[in-house]
Amino acid sequence: MQNNLEKRVLLLALYTRAEDETFQDVLLKLEATHVFSLKEGKKLLKALKKEGYAESGKLTLKGIEYAKEIEKEFKI
Repeated sequence: MQNNLEKRVLLLALYTRAEDETFQDVLLKLEATHVFSLKEGKKLLKALKKEGYAESGKLTLKGIEYAKEIEKEFKI
């Protein structure tokens, strides 16, 4: 996942989402800002779930830890 910028942006967006936002809301927000299409976003989300970063509408511990690393990278 190191070299997939869109997937990393999605993971970070899921991590920083508002408490009342769903994964679908985040996908729609990223589509509206032209980060990627909704179809591509759904594929990326499916990949994140398959890789164990997300499940049942929330991030796993693995996903949270990696999102924190990504957040530090983007702050630099």
